[in-house]
Amino acid sequence: MSDILVERRDEGIAVVTINRPERLNALTREAVAALNATLDGIAADPGCRAVILTGAGRGFCSGQDLAAANARKGDRASGVIEKLFWQEQFAGMGKRLRSMPQLVIAAVNGPAVGAGMAIALSADVRIATPSARFLVAAVRIGLSAGESGISYLLPRMIGIPRAFDILLTGRPIEAEEAERIGLVLRLAEPAALVDEAIGYARAVLANSPYSVAHSKKLMWENLDASFDAAIGAENRTQILATMTQDYAEATAAFVEKRPPRFEGR
Repeated sequence: MSDILVERRDEGIAVVTINRPERLNALTREAVAALNATLDGIAADPGCRAVILTGAGRGFCSGQDLAAANARKGDRASGVIEKLFWQEQFAGMGKRLRSMPQLVIAAVNGPAVGAGMAIALSADVRIATPSARFLVAAVRIGLSAGESGISYLLPRMIGIPRAFDILLTGRPIEAEEAERIGLVLRLAEPAALVDEAIGYARAVLANSPYSVAHSKKLMWENLDASFDAAIGAENRTQILATMTQDYAEATAAFVEKRPPRFEGR
């Protein structure tokens, strides 16, 4: 059974499912490698414009599979070089989600813990069920709360004081709080979660491919840019946009009072 499932939907939408429900989709090294390879393949596919990332069963992703990690200790303990390599592979999941040109929506159907919380935060948008909860409890087991980009992403999403509270106490963010503080866009019932995410993706994909991909790129890159650097990046991107066929089509459609027909050119 594959650890990662990919279902292609219409309109260039791919549903990617972490498929280890018996372990609440906990991540082994093999599952991480499979997810990274899957994301690399999708990122290079011009026919795919949106990714819905979710988990099988009742959980989104419960982080590293500690049972698998402990089994390795009994077999052959990893050295520091090997440990760092796999730490970078775990962190690489979120880096891929942020950098891929496709819209990424995390459909959080249950607990998102540790690295699972990190990949949810690395998505462009999060939609969750009422049973979803976000948790990074590393501080409770002698580790730092800085894992796979969480210490970078969380304060930018919910503000510094809230992020300090959550990361230093190790308390969970329940679904209702996550919606209230803006960590998730909205809540949806479990049976409707993926369809809700697909519906949202379709609304975004009604816009031109260039506009969506480059708006995403600007948003992520300008989180750390100076104001002048952000303006410079926006200016270059905007002028390139005016040279696309889709922009010409959009302006013609506006004048003619009809929906635009975008072709990604």
